[in-house]
Amino acid sequence: MNNSQTHYRTCNLCEAMCGLVIQHDGQRVLSIKGDKDDPFSHGHICPKATALQDVYEDPDRLRQPMRRTAAGDWEPISWDEAFAEAVAGIQRVQAAHGTAALAVYQGNPNVHNTGTMLYSPPFVRSLRTPNRFSATSVDQLPHHYAAYFMLGHQFLIPIPDIDHTQFMLILGANPLASNGSLMTAAGVETRLKAIQKRGGKVVLVDPRTTETAELADAHHFIRPGTDALLLFALIHTLFDEGLVDLGRLAAFTSGVGQMGELSAEFTPERVAPHVGIAPAAMRQLARDFAAAESAVAYGRVGTSMQPFGGLATWLINALNILTGNFDRRGGAMFPTPAIDVVGILTALGNKGSHGRWRTRVRGLPEFGGELPSSALAEEMLTSGEGQIKGLVTIAGNPVLSTPNGRQLDEALTGLEFMLAIDIYINETTRHAHLILPPTTGLENPHYDLVFHNFAVRNTAKYSPALFPPQAGQLADWQILHELRLRLAGPSKKRRRDLHQRNTPPQLLDLALRVGPHKLKLRHLQANPHGVDLGPLEPCLPERLATADGRIQLCPEVQLGDLPRLRALLDAPAEAGLRLIGRRDLRSNNSWMHNSQRLVKGKPRCTVWMHPQDAAERGLADGQTVRVRSRVGEVELPLEITAKIMPHVVSIPHGWGHGRKGVRLQVAQAHAGVSINDLTDDQVVDVLTGNAAFSGVAVEVVGFE
Repeated sequence: MNNSQTHYRTCNLCEAMCGLVIQHDGQRVLSIKGDKDDPFSHGHICPKATALQDVYEDPDRLRQPMRRTAAGDWEPISWDEAFAEAVAGIQRVQAAHGTAALAVYQGNPNVHNTGTMLYSPPFVRSLRTPNRFSATSVDQLPHHYAAYFMLGHQFLIPIPDIDHTQFMLILGANPLASNGSLMTAAGVETRLKAIQKRGGKVVLVDPRTTETAELADAHHFIRPGTDALLLFALIHTLFDEGLVDLGRLAAFTSGVGQMGELSAEFTPERVAPHVGIAPAAMRQLARDFAAAESAVAYGRVGTSMQPFGGLATWLINALNILTGNFDRRGGAMFPTPAIDVVGILTALGNKGSHGRWRTRVRGLPEFGGELPSSALAEEMLTSGEGQIKGLVTIAGNPVLSTPNGRQLDEALTGLEFMLAIDIYINETTRHAHLILPPTTGLENPHYDLVFHNFAVRNTAKYSPALFPPQAGQLADWQILHELRLRLAGPSKKRRRDLHQRNTPPQLLDLALRVGPHKLKLRHLQANPHGVDLGPLEPCLPERLATADGRIQLCPEVQLGDLPRLRALLDAPAEAGLRLIGRRDLRSNNSWMHNSQRLVKGKPRCTVWMHPQDAAERGLADGQTVRVRSRVGEVELPLEITAKIMPHVVSIPHGWGHGRKGVRLQVAQAHAGVSINDLTDDQVVDVLTGNAAFSGVAVEVVGFE
């Protein structure tokens, strides 16, 4: 007898929002395949999706609260006991040292979880601490800066209209491995090939010959950290050759003439020695971009996670604006999602913020209510008033995902109290005094609150939970809500507190009803494959949130960072090796390595080096080498390849599971090393405070 049942849902493991068909028997998963009827992904699936089953069934996954004993071991406790101890620990730290003595860190998985996205904001506010950190400042913070200062809202981030463009310039991104990032684009390989099939071109600028580079019509190597110089050279060419044409944008854009003046000194000839691209190639790239029927420039981690990330991201927007490829078909556009996060936050008076407070030690500025995560360890280790003595982590592993992870590792050992809301005892949570494990993935209902706002097409989809939680398990939102209520103490229910009166599906229904498409949750429930809401459409100037309703092409904040870029331009071209990261289709940050199917095969945690650099150092392919930086060193196998430019080396992100006390059996058997034992917490993008992972100075040596 066949008891197979069918369940449709959106994969929540990366940004692509791929639709899945899951066959199950009510208790276990039988198969996971792509949903051909999903109007967004059209059946596309990547290897990670099958790992949803592995996470659900993982024997290492925690299913009840755990308390660290005096002997350093772990013991299970009841939820009531766990909540009482969590609240007591938080209150004890803040009573002794002040509210700022407690910090909170939220990791990347939060934005893939509906319940956490809805219920973590009120919980974090209830902690009353300015020391809020998240993965935002080790990833995409420059994008929020550009959106806030140019367009008036930190979440009004332009998205490439990849399905209609004729020329796509990709800088520092590898969408064939990431499935898109701040460009939710399921089946991105098919979408890129479609550009070429309709007669368009794809051009990549990257220090490595990535999977995307192999598909592209042209690929230019670039020295890490010099993208802002390249972009200024392209803009210089536009003005120099009379190629600037804003079209309809001219009526509501300020600063065009000023941008022309700023770009005058950044000639292709001057920047060429720094970026490593010939002047003629830069000029031709600018001409081709301007001449295309439609074009879009798109940059991601390679442009944002570097010392000039804020300037590079600003100039990508400027390049699109100056050629009229902004808010038009085939250019950089803005989704109109069923749940409009930008609209909701604007209505609540929250467009973003900057510099309301700063970190105690280095003076790095707040943005959007958070401080740069590069400062987290030093705020724990530096004594004095305001020193961080306690920490709450929510689905985060900053020991592996923030710069100088070993320093943070050390800092965590000195905390008076640490609470982790997480499903694993990993490199970070092993330091916690208490771990509260939520349900995950297949046990949770799901709606992509964040990634519909970054999608290349407007769609909406709701996925109910596949499996009910096991006895004694709680969802993220239930944990966060209970902690918040207990921290607040006895009080009357507040009528206007939506979180106290509603569950996540009820909150989703309210948000859908007030959204631009006036949907209801029951409509999505009746359409389990998802609902197509159409292509991206022009929406400016109506959607601009700036004070004067105009695009600000030259914001003062960005201009204030130009002396630093001019100093780079005037200095001799840098020598020595520079470190960059590397992403793999089967890997997703630091937490997907406990799935055997995702780590099997040839070891992937190797350091890539160009043959010329290896020969100069007498190094051989496959040998174990030491890679050193200012903050530390790691040992790993060398992989010699011409797929990386000379004077650049590459190590993938997310590995380093060999630390004592980690309880991830599969991951520890494939431990690798952490690139963030080399990246430097003191090297940040000065403008935004974002971690500067790309371009760290290193040396590579063999063993004598």
